[in-house]
Amino acid sequence: MGDDNVIRGVIEDGGQRLDKALADLTDLSRERIKALIGEGRVTVGKSLAKSTSMKPAAGTSFKIDVPEAAPAEAVAQDIPLNVVYEDDDLIVIDKPAGMVVHPAAGNPNGTLVNALLHHCAGQLSGIGGVARPGIVHRIDKDTSGLLVVAKSDVAHEGLAKQFAEHSLERAYKAVVKGHPSPASGTIAGMIGRSDRDRKKMAVLDDNSNRGKRAVTHFSTLARLDGAALVECRLETGRTHQIRVHMSSIGHALIGDPVYGRPDSRLRPLLQRLSFTRQALHAAILGFIHPVSGDRLHFSSDIPPDMRELIDALGFRD
Repeated sequence: MGDDNVIRGVIEDGGQRLDKALADLTDLSRERIKALIGEGRVTVGKSLAKSTSMKPAAGTSFKIDVPEAAPAEAVAQDIPLNVVYEDDDLIVIDKPAGMVVHPAAGNPNGTLVNALLHHCAGQLSGIGGVARPGIVHRIDKDTSGLLVVAKSDVAHEGLAKQFAEHSLERAYKAVVKGHPSPASGTIAGMIGRSDRDRKKMAVLDDNSNRGKRAVTHFSTLARLDGAALVECRLETGRTHQIRVHMSSIGHALIGDPVYGRPDSRLRPLLQRLSFTRQALHAAILGFIHPVSGDRLHFSSDIPPDMRELIDALGFRD
């Protein structure tokens, strides 16, 4: 192993846990350091580190042998991306509807991960020891809009922490059936697998021992003919949260094949427009840069297919 893969230094603050002390002095996350200690790749003083919780004294030398990142299992593919922002640690993408985020059974290719492996070739620092983009959140295949992806281990850990703490700003634009009354409000409840259909999510009884707490704040932006353009701000981020929550109050997203019911009045319009997805767009994304500490804020215009739908429905007073 060449010196290019060796990190050397001196513990500056004594009394700290080893994993925290090394994370503060390197670009490695605590989880990555924990794994490297387990692989026998961290030396403190003259001995191999055996525990992440040991507290070496200030002035103790350390050495970390970092192996080359293993290649990702997914295949890099030259797929065009709409890059909104990019630096050494993260990238913000405006994803088109129809693109799956992560390879899975039935979608092994043509995904956002495949595209990022090509776009970020040579720039991924090895998240968890693998040269791959760090997916910290996802949006559905047929939802368009903004998402952030980590390129470095430390960015992945920092972004994941913000998602876990629900401290990011995320706002979606959606076209729903009917006119919500009241025009704005908050939907809260446990979301988990439906008892009737395990492929669907559902709002569960508050006393249920299943599911996770979910909170969506919605406001009507415009009344349309038999529909409404709404903004949904996420306090939490559960699977299909907006789709499930809006359906639960009787205002399913137009075009939603899972949580909406066929609408004979809308069917001719949707067929004429060739609109075949749920009308949902991730329009606003804001977060603290996990490395620089800067506050970042991004916005994305409603895409042409949704704009055409809104215009065809027509505005009402």
